[in-house]
Amino acid sequence: MKEFEFIKTLYRPVQPTILPSFKTVSYQELPPDPALRNVVYCYWQLKTLEPLAQQFNYRVVADGCIDIFFNNQNVSESFIMGFCKEYTEFPLEDSFDYIGIRFFPSMVPQMFGVNASELSSKVEKLELVLPKIAKSLEQCISPKTDLNGVALHLDRILGGVFNTVEFDRDYRLYKALYLILKNWGTLETESGLDIGLSPRQLRRLFNHYIGATPKTFSKVVRFQNILNAKPSFQNLTQNKLFYDVGFYDQSHFIKDFKNFYGVSPTRAFR
Repeated sequence: MKEFEFIKTLYRPVQPTILPSFKTVSYQELPPDPALRNVVYCYWQLKTLEPLAQQFNYRVVADGCIDIFFNNQNVSESFIMGFCKEYTEFPLEDSFDYIGIRFFPSMVPQMFGVNASELSSKVEKLELVLPKIAKSLEQCISPKTDLNGVALHLDRILGGVFNTVEFDRDYRLYKALYLILKNWGTLETESGLDIGLSPRQLRRLFNHYIGATPKTFSKVVRFQNILNAKPSFQNLTQNKLFYDVGFYDQSHFIKDFKNFYGVSPTRAFR
């Protein structure tokens, strides 16, 4: 798995954190065992600290990843969420506790032999896609276990898969991902990804391993790099930083940002 070490160095797929003023909902992330850190970005937990007065809408922004997650109050309720080319909102009850695994791009197909395109923009029951993993979660994890305790079980379950799977050694996939991530998603993907494949073959490769075309994945990478930079709205607009991350004008930048985030940059970076 040394071939994939560059991903964890070049890519940090982030989700917006819960605002400090929202004191009744908690979001935290925990790194996996070091042996899994080329495969899994983090384990995460989203939970209420006390019952809410009303329904909670949680927004997931586009991050290029596939996640497995489950209801920590009833572990048999487990799901898998594929690559999404736009933000997704989940209406949650007044009390909830979800724990998830955020895999780096391409890793779910690598580890589990699934076709990422079949999961794109979907949330499926895990038992229908990865029944052995769904069963392992239910058998190994007791309801309401804290994140640190769950992480130990997840390390063991995923480590067992990792140690037996034969990863694809196609250097063209690794080179394409490297070029996109190194260049912050700003490459002209048809001409900038010279990896010995035709545009059609390249799209087929990305659809299988990522769940999107190289162009769509590059847009998400560019968006995620904006989030990682944590700019002020003034830096993005008045100082024209959207040019530096590959946008030709402000209107296209705002349109793409709203599609991936769900709100305008003004609201996101206020």
